[in-house]
Amino acid sequence: MNHPATPELQAAAWAAVGKSSPHESAQLHVLGQATYTDDIAELQGTLHAALGLSQKPHARITAMDLSAVRAAQGVVAVYTAQDIPGTNDCGPIIHDDPILALDLVQYVGQPIFIVVADTHDHARRAARLAQVSYEELPAIMTPQAAKAAQSYVLPPMHLARGNCQAAFEKAPHVVKGQLYVGGQEQFYLEGQISYAIPKEAQGMLVLCSTQHPSEMQHVVAHALGVHSHNVTVECRRMGGGFGGKESQSALWAAASAIAAAKLKRPVKLRADRDDDMLVTGKRHCFYYEYEVGYDDEGRILAAKVDMTTRAGYSADLSGPVATRAVCHFDNTYYLSDVDIRAACGKTNTQSNTAFRGFGGPQGAIAIEYVIDEIARHLQRDALDIRLLNFYGRNDAEGRNVTPYGQKIVDNVIHELVAELEESSDYRARRRAIDAFNEASPVLKKGLAFTPLKFGIAFNVTHLNQAGALVHVYVDGSVLVNHGGTEMGQGINTKVMQVVAHELGLDLERVRATATDTSKVANTSATAASTGADLNGKAAQDAARQIRERLADYAVKLYGGVAIDVRFFDNHIHVHGHVVPFAELVQKAYLARVQLWSDGFYATPGLSWDAKTMTGHPFSYYAYGAAVAEVVVDTLTGEWKLLRADALYDAGQSLNPAIDLGQVEGAFIQGMGWLTTEQLWWNAAGKLMTHAPSTYKIPGISDCPEDFRVKLFQNRNVEDSIHRSKAVGEPPLLLPFSVFFAIRDAISSVGHHAVQPPLNAPATSEEILKAVMAVQAAGVAV
Repeated sequence: MNHPATPELQAAAWAAVGKSSPHESAQLHVLGQATYTDDIAELQGTLHAALGLSQKPHARITAMDLSAVRAAQGVVAVYTAQDIPGTNDCGPIIHDDPILALDLVQYVGQPIFIVVADTHDHARRAARLAQVSYEELPAIMTPQAAKAAQSYVLPPMHLARGNCQAAFEKAPHVVKGQLYVGGQEQFYLEGQISYAIPKEAQGMLVLCSTQHPSEMQHVVAHALGVHSHNVTVECRRMGGGFGGKESQSALWAAASAIAAAKLKRPVKLRADRDDDMLVTGKRHCFYYEYEVGYDDEGRILAAKVDMTTRAGYSADLSGPVATRAVCHFDNTYYLSDVDIRAACGKTNTQSNTAFRGFGGPQGAIAIEYVIDEIARHLQRDALDIRLLNFYGRNDAEGRNVTPYGQKIVDNVIHELVAELEESSDYRARRRAIDAFNEASPVLKKGLAFTPLKFGIAFNVTHLNQAGALVHVYVDGSVLVNHGGTEMGQGINTKVMQVVAHELGLDLERVRATATDTSKVANTSATAASTGADLNGKAAQDAARQIRERLADYAVKLYGGVAIDVRFFDNHIHVHGHVVPFAELVQKAYLARVQLWSDGFYATPGLSWDAKTMTGHPFSYYAYGAAVAEVVVDTLTGEWKLLRADALYDAGQSLNPAIDLGQVEGAFIQGMGWLTTEQLWWNAAGKLMTHAPSTYKIPGISDCPEDFRVKLFQNRNVEDSIHRSKAVGEPPLLLPFSVFFAIRDAISSVGHHAVQPPLNAPATSEEILKAVMAVQAAGVAV
């Protein structure tokens, strides 16, 4: 006989989280009805701004004639640094980043004035008419040159553990060399844009495409010389961000607000793609000098690396980026004795900034490059060298503490790699590829298996906090507002799922509104892969308070005890009664029960000592691994990704469909960084790859026909939101496998007896250069 399930069992079976629910704006995206900043209906009297840009990489401005700009068609006003009423600065940490250059320009593309006109086109045309005279100064363009000149935007940092020198002396083998890994343009679909609308009593509403509304609020308030409560920043959604709109949306927000405050009229500043790429910072490129000692089996005994980044002309976020690189040099490997140094090179280029991974990928690729070299020297499969050096599984092994002192308590890399090794048929494919290469003189295949470990939390402890508001209306519908920003990654969908789950409602009963500094104050950037973790917890806290109030009220009406009340399937189950959620809400309103609440969350247990570079900076780690198979034409350097297998640890996923999409997108984006996306500055210091015609992101034809992506079945050991794990940045490390598969194919030209000198991005030219270097070693077929 079947007994009816108890409310407890029914509640356990019902869930709004863990389901592959569609993105909350998916239909709007497809129909073209999703409102982005430039889609907002313009108010009467709206003007349009453009920026006048420096034409020199490093120079003093000796004269600036803007008369032709002012006289141009449609121009209403022109503003320079002297016209800024408050602070001329938009630096997020160090105040070394002027909104408008005053008398010194430090890169080609640095803004020096704002022109405001009746149309976007008139403003852009007028900005080109300025006559500026310069006294040119010596320019530093590369991280290598910055290191040679000891030119830094911040003091260099150093992390050491053990006795590296003694470990090197005992090591049977030592590998040393240099590596260069280029930067990457964020290339968001929606460019930088800000729409500033003056309000009464020195108020300013700024509608801005930004990952950090609170930072924009601060910058605008300082630029205008007013308090933060005079400024409201709102962002409903972005057409992509990838870190490029974390700090560097500040310039655009401030410039539009300055003009709007001066003219008492709405001003929109929308960057043309070329201007956007000329002005804004990119992913930091890195130059490495490394030295690693290892034994006959391939076990790493000592590791030394010196990393220099191209920070650009100002500090921006380069310090935290370099810190994360230092903390991710170990990747998945236990390094007993290390000496890790990082410096933020000051160069006369765009001030580089956040980009998905935030230094983590740049730190981890160095140790992977070294392991690739160790394996080739020992004539072993690189996967076996990786397995040998993995962090231990528990305290008993004594190999589970990072160089910065954090104990790893959630290590699943062994199980994850074992699963992918089997599902990808790695060993058999390796044998098949070796046979193919023996028989093929021109086309060479390559195969690589790379793992990842990525720490989740902001480097700066105080940023790991979030707030949210949840409103339940009398009809039973729910509105949620939180401090995270939606850039296509699905944070609103996940937060809505969390709230719906907490209140026992279907997802369609919950709606998320635009991020707004007047609703949730002092928010952190949606960055560091923490968006859903932090804001999901804050929204859960708010919804829980409402649920508990409703439960207390329900037992007054129907009896029982509040702890036994269950919320699921749009009903409240209390003491044998099943009451529709909306019905109880209506009764609760009449009884004056508070139906809204704020929520707050601060990640516990975090610490970091910047002086010693030690502590517990991460809440937990996400893991993953990928296998890539490529074919390379050794006569032209052309290549193709034939198959990719990826397995990613999203913990107990909040939304598997969204998470799988994030892994797929990160894989292709990271592949672009390491292969096709080349940044190039000419001799005059101008970025020449500043448009889709010259900067090559991957297209659909670059995706593998055989693309197998899965989520690893796991449950976060930390009390994250529903035991899920972040999925924004970590999977960008998965396409390391593509880069090393290309290197493996090149290596086969010399029967894997020569280390191919391959830098990133591995463009066809770079590949051909590496092939020729291997052939020149005299061991080619």
